[in-house]
Amino acid sequence: PLSTTGVLSSSSSTSTRSRNRTRYRTKALSSEVDESLFGGVKALAQSDSPVVLLRDKHAIRHTLSTLGLEHKPETIQLITRDLVRELIIPTKDPSGESLIMSPEEFERIKWASQVLTAEELEAREQNFKKEKEAIVLGYRAQGGPPTIQTGLLQDAVTTRKKMMKQKEMIWRNNKKLNDLEEEAKERAQSLLQRASKLRMEQEEELKDMSKLILNAKCHAIRDAQILEKQQIQKELDAEEKRLDQMMEVERQKSIQRQEEIDKRRREERIRGRRHIVEQMERNQEERSLLAEQREQEKEQMLEYMDRLHEEDLRDLEQRQQQKLKMQAEIKRINDENQRQKAQLLAQERLADQMVMEFTKKKMAREAEFEAEQERIRREKEMEITRLRAMQEKAQDFQAEQDALRAKRNQEVADREWRRKEKENAQKKIETEAKLRKTRLEQVAFKEHTLAVQVQRDRDEFERILRAQREQIERERLEEERRATGRLQHANELRCQVRENQQKQVQDRMATFEEGRRLREEAQKRRERIDDIKKQKLEELRATGLPEKYCVEVERKANIQPVTSVS
Repeated sequence: PLSTTGVLSSSSSTSTRSRNRTRYRTKALSSEVDESLFGGVKALAQSDSPVVLLRDKHAIRHTLSTLGLEHKPETIQLITRDLVRELIIPTKDPSGESLIMSPEEFERIKWASQVLTAEELEAREQNFKKEKEAIVLGYRAQGGPPTIQTGLLQDAVTTRKKMMKQKEMIWRNNKKLNDLEEEAKERAQSLLQRASKLRMEQEEELKDMSKLILNAKCHAIRDAQILEKQQIQKELDAEEKRLDQMMEVERQKSIQRQEEIDKRRREERIRGRRHIVEQMERNQEERSLLAEQREQEKEQMLEYMDRLHEEDLRDLEQRQQQKLKMQAEIKRINDENQRQKAQLLAQERLADQMVMEFTKKKMAREAEFEAEQERIRREKEMEITRLRAMQEKAQDFQAEQDALRAKRNQEVADREWRRKEKENAQKKIETEAKLRKTRLEQVAFKEHTLAVQVQRDRDEFERILRAQREQIERERLEEERRATGRLQHANELRCQVRENQQKQVQDRMATFEEGRRLREEAQKRRERIDDIKKQKLEELRATGLPEKYCVEVERKANIQPVTSVS
């Protein structure tokens, strides 16, 4: 987003141009925009005055608060199935991307942004010629000297040439974009592409596609999580077995090393002196204490592992109970759906039975009506036969008149019969239409009921599916937390084992160094004593004492030869 980093300096000419440009009209079929305008400087909406640069962020904040244009973060409205959220687009410090330009640069960009058509250029030339002629005519009317008129005209021509040169220079400067303008153009293109992408994402097909993709991803992630969970469990079991084996091997090695150390100490105790023996005994007692302490720590660690295993078993049992409860809930919902479907089927059967009864009654009424019509027809035929017989028997004019009257009566009766037949047919059609309408209404009601039930089942299924997904997600997070805890605990155990091993090695090295130092000190002390004895013996021999006395002294003094201690 572009940030406003300038204040406005108003002027009358600029305000006039702003009012003249409020109404949009086509300037040219193609246009070019100086992209440096989009580098962070954005003119305020109140005016089109040039930008005056600010020096620090405090001035920017003060100016924005004064003009009532405090910065508001841009947001994107994200609409999902269950909620609507407003997401704030991350922005940087506006002062960090501000574009600083001079008034001349701003005027250059502003001038270059105006694209004139051929008609406007021609009109501008005509206006310039008219102004020049008006100046010349004005001076002629005032009676000024020709030299003054020529000088003024020359000044006008010079000014016009300077203006044209300046326009040409501005056009040349705007012909090629600099790096800043290229960067601003690329930024604007990226913003347009991003806006287009976001707009396309709001299409229903893309939303559906995203949902399908999300659903597919959810299933894939679930399968991967199950496999990962099984793999992690296998790795944890293998790691526990390996740690147990390592601990057992380390224990056997410790026992073996302890036995070897004890054996060496017994040998050294036999060969050493009394103070060495006492020191070894003290070391043996300390090692015994350390061994007991290690055994106690091992027992505590085993108890702790047993407690963790029991807690895992309890958690597993709780999850099994929750799954059983959820299955019972699903079974209850399915039973309720089956019961509702059975009720709907019963209602449909009852409606079909009522339709069948109505149809039977209608058929019975139609049969009775047809029987009645047949009886009337037979009576009419008998009457016609009788009248014909009477007509055949009658020979006089009165008989003929009676026959005519009977014929007219018959025609009237026929017309009445046809009218009744038409009315009955119309009633039959209306009854059938009512029956069809009733049947269609029943079918529509049945379809509506089934649609409502299907929607309820779908909503219930989605609710159960969401609950299962949430439960699975909670179980996954809990399992990850436990796996992390177990891994951390295993790492701590490994660190403790390594620290104990290093401590044991350091203790053994310290003990060995202490024994070696004591042996060296004892050896050096013995060597010094032997040297002194030998020196004294030499001095004794130097006095000229007989050798046998010297030998006896040497024997009693028990002078040992010099030996090195490894």
